[in-house]
Amino acid sequence: MALTTSLAGRVRNTSLPKSHALLPLLEAIVNGIQAIDARHEDSTVPGRIDVKVYRDAQTEFDFGPSGPGRAPMKPIVGFTVKDDGVGFTAQNMSSFETLDSDYKADLGCRGVGRLLWLKAFDRVTVRSAYEDEDRQLRGRQFKFSVEREVEQDGEADGFDRAGTVVSLDGFKKSYQQHAPKGVDAIAREVFEHCIWYFLRPGGAPIVTIADDDESVSLADLMDEFVDSEMVPSTIEVKGKKFDMMNLRLKASARSSVPRLHWCAASRVVIEENLNGKVPGLHGKLNDQESGEFVYACYLTSDYLDDRVRSDRTAFDISDRNADDPQVDELSLDDIREAVLEEVGRILQEPLKSAREQGKQRIHDFVSKRAPRYRPLLAKIEERGITVDPSIKDQDLEFLLHRHLQKIESEAFVQGQEIFAEADSEPAEGYAERLVAYLSTVSEINQSDLAAYVSRRRTVLDLLGRLIRADKDGNYSREDAIHTLIVPMRTDSNEISSEGSNLWIIDERLAFHDYLASDKTLKNMPITGSGSTTEPDILATRLIDSPVLTSEGQKLPLPSIVVVEIKRPMRKDATEDKNPIKQCLDYVKRIRAGGVLTATGRPIPPTHEPPAFCYIIADLTAKMIERCETSNLRPTHDGLGYFGFNDAAKAYIEVMSFDGLVNSATERNRAFFDKLGLPS
Repeated sequence: MALTTSLAGRVRNTSLPKSHALLPLLEAIVNGIQAIDARHEDSTVPGRIDVKVYRDAQTEFDFGPSGPGRAPMKPIVGFTVKDDGVGFTAQNMSSFETLDSDYKADLGCRGVGRLLWLKAFDRVTVRSAYEDEDRQLRGRQFKFSVEREVEQDGEADGFDRAGTVVSLDGFKKSYQQHAPKGVDAIAREVFEHCIWYFLRPGGAPIVTIADDDESVSLADLMDEFVDSEMVPSTIEVKGKKFDMMNLRLKASARSSVPRLHWCAASRVVIEENLNGKVPGLHGKLNDQESGEFVYACYLTSDYLDDRVRSDRTAFDISDRNADDPQVDELSLDDIREAVLEEVGRILQEPLKSAREQGKQRIHDFVSKRAPRYRPLLAKIEERGITVDPSIKDQDLEFLLHRHLQKIESEAFVQGQEIFAEADSEPAEGYAERLVAYLSTVSEINQSDLAAYVSRRRTVLDLLGRLIRADKDGNYSREDAIHTLIVPMRTDSNEISSEGSNLWIIDERLAFHDYLASDKTLKNMPITGSGSTTEPDILATRLIDSPVLTSEGQKLPLPSIVVVEIKRPMRKDATEDKNPIKQCLDYVKRIRAGGVLTATGRPIPPTHEPPAFCYIIADLTAKMIERCETSNLRPTHDGLGYFGFNDAAKAYIEVMSFDGLVNSATERNRAFFDKLGLPS
């Protein structure tokens, strides 16, 4: 009993990923190349394939603002592929009407290409002329669709020689949206898919891709892409032979990524990025023979031909074998490993140069931008890190940080193992492992310290930018500078000492019992005040308590620190906004209203806790007048004023923004110099 096949069911069950939206067109073009190859050997006329791109003729309304640049391309609705091959002979027609035909199996054909046509297009029309057994020219035409399958439509006319025109109409929107739209982009995808035909002995037919405005010849792309062929390679993996066609692509090509093309039946099936998979293979390479180039490999084998899936988007080969020595089946990993080893061999000299350049790139970055990695750089390099010399700073930072995390994680595990042996008889080599572990821990600690100092350098750089005028002559608002020093509207319960940069003003501010940033006196537990005024920054610290060795909370009332920040180059301040007076008023209110510590302990009566007032403001004429009126003295560098107010029992320091940056930089200069950071 004969089996019946449903075309609709076969199309439904045929896979065509959206990422391969042009695959039906590529199949039609390859069919055309094969038809030209099948012509009589005495044919002296070079074969030709013309691909025409058709777009939606209806103009879409655009109510949005028009911008510069090229107008958007209209959607593609179909293609025609015209060739001067042997045409739809009786054998070819019979094969077309037979699903899963093996008529051209020796060419790697699976008989499913026309199913891909119906997967992406609503209908297909074929017009063809061919020579019969008596070398007489005959014609045929038919329509092909899911609903009506193959419909004969009489004899085709208008042909003066054999050939075929395939019209793919009604490009389905789901695929249309994922396909390249420009003629140039379409031509490049066709070229890369069919490149084997151009590189084989005898070359390929003349192939052009065109729409109403543009035409591209694939032969021109050959000249544009390919610099030269390299010596081909043959490798053997578990008894199976694989051929590698190695190419130098011109560095001017739009894609500068080294690639491995897995091929079957003379067509590219998988395109794999080789970036970083061979040490030193990143983007462009350079050698004495051809200068700058990009490497590409086309891998072919009978093994791949036999195992390509019917939709030609993957292989029926496992990615990797299980850890079972009894399994001798080839995996993609087995093949890839052998290919990469051969790539390393044939590109030995260019890769050596690229690795040296990448190593220098890492050293320059660590030296100038990321000193935290310097203590561990030797260990990172031992792990075989290689980078593209043109890698961006942020990508290199991410890569180095990932290696640092692995080193820290391994050191933690190593430490646990060493400590577990400490209470028992140490195993052989314990002393050496202990020394190696302690050395790694020391380097990690140095890295952490370097990162801390480097962050300080970055913070000062940001502050330096904030105090400068922009291109329009405007200065940053004071809240931007405030937030950099300490987050606004927060207190000690919401931020840690590491969450602020109070060290910019005074290192001692990092050690406080209570800190409030841009909060009203009413909302501070240490004041007991009902005032809604807001000092920019207020901090207290317990007295009679050594900073690094104190235990518990000691009274009486701690010192008081008030910080006021004004906008850079502010010139509109009036007398009632005098920041010196504001700070002294805050101190008075706190002394008068203090009832509890931040932890809720009662504060003994006292009106003489030491007070420190810092005003950060540029020394405008008005600010200088206020400093002199308050009997403050200029600093040695002329960038600030300081003095003691006897009546208020408060030390006052006015710092210009330049003075603030200079002072913080000088205090950290020794650290910056040690790390090679500019100070």
